[in-house]
Parts: sequence; C-alpha cells; structure tokens
Amino acid sequence: MSSDNVLLIGLDAPEVAEIRDRVTRPLIVSETLPKLQMHDGDLFVYDWARSGRFVPVSKVVFHAIFENDLPILAALALWGGPCLPGAHGMLDCRPRIPNLARVRKVSRFAAVPRGYADRGTTFTADRPTIAKWGEWHCGEGKEKFVGEWNCTEPTLFEPFLEGEAVRVQLIGTIPFQIRLGGDDWKKSLHHKTAAVTAIDPDLLADTFALQAHFGLEVCAVDYIVAPDGTKHLLELNHIPNVLGQFEIFPKILAV
Repeated sequence: MSSDNVLLIGLDAPEVAEIRDRVTRPLIVSETLPKLQMHDGDLFVYDWARSGRFVPVSKVVFHAIFENDLPILAALALWGGPCLPGAHGMLDCRPRIPNLARVRKVSRFAAVPRGYADRGTTFTADRPTIAKWGEWHCGEGKEKFVGEWNCTEPTLFEPFLEGEAVRVQLIGTIPFQIRLGGDDWKKSLHHKTAAVTAIDPDLLADTFALQAHFGLEVCAVDYIVAPDGTKHLLELNHIPNVLGQFEIFPKILAV
C-alpha cells in the first residue's frame, strides 16, 4: 500500500516544527510510543490526532528511548522499511548490556575487561570501579565506588579509567568529535567545558566500523583517551542526544 506519511517518534515540538518547515510530506507525530500494526509487509500507525484510525506509513524517524520499546523496535525491523537511524541497529543496541557485548566484537578499543553481577548479589572491587546498572543509555545509572556494591539490577562493572572523555558522532558520513566536560568524573555533552575538538583518525575509523556493523545512520561512540594516549571504548549510543550547544540537530536536518 502506497503512502506518503512519515512517522516521527520521540521528537519534541521544536524539532518537529523544524522538520515541518523542510518536509512536504504529511507527518504523524508521536512523542510517546505509538500503536503500530503490520499487514502483508505494510506498516500502519494509529493516528489519534487526525483520523482516529490506523493509517499507512512509508517512513519512520525514531529518536527516543522508552522503557518498553523493544517490541516496537522489533516490529520496525520486521517491517524492513525506511527507518532512521536504523531499526536493526536500534534493536541490537537498545539494551545496554547486550549492546556492550556486541560492540566488543567490533571495536579495536574495547579490550578492557568488564565485570557483571546479577540483581540481589554483592560485587567487590579493590580499586576504583564504575558500576552501570540497568539497560538505559541516558547518562544516569552509574556510580564510582571501591569496596562492595549491592546490585538491585543486573549491573556492568568497568575499571575507572583516567583520561579525557570524548565522543565521536556520525551523521551519515559527516563526523565530528566533542571533548566531554564535567565537574567530577562524570562527563557530559552538556557541560559548559564541553567543546568540539580535532577528530582522532583512529577513533573515527573505529566509529565508522561500528556504524557500518550496526547499520545506524546516526550514532555516537564515547571513548576515554588515557594520558599515555591509549584509547578505550566506553559505549555506543544508538540514540545520541542531538540537542544543545553544538547544534547537532540542524546538521541532521541539513543532511
């Protein structure tokens, strides 16, 4: 079934307004998880705002992380139609712990051993260690500790790595690198000291390899560059933040 409808999932009103200014196709907007159906290879979304019925969709833009989004990501992957940043890649990368396991098979810089502990168990570390609990990619759910950590959720552990935190972001084939900033060991894209820096060719090649492996049009990879120049992958972000001081979203629109 032919359709011009483009489904936008997770974008806020200002971003939707910018897209409307550039796109002539009809847009169906859902800030939360929409209701989807698929029939004979065609995708339909419940259009509560206009028609109050299921309407066909030809393209999807998915830019959010929801608590129970794996079934919809799987449906988009089964559908196989145009979906940004990439349905199969989002499905592979959405849960944080499986994401890291998959990423470590691709990246050149993921050799640092990780730890893991189930909920209801206690993990002991004799050196500064980062605990990352849960399956969210949102900058939260992590803490530095030495000694015992009581796990209330499945938890990843990695040694605390000294060095400069950087993010390599790709928008299609367009790259840029940001030095992340922070007042303590936690570094962020949004801190006042964060800044665009020269692109490290080794990190760029690694990020391109990850992008190609997972089929993501837009992605960002966080690394630590140690004082001796050694590089360590932290994580791959399949839905990286595109808002804020670096005007990433306008770059996406331009592409």
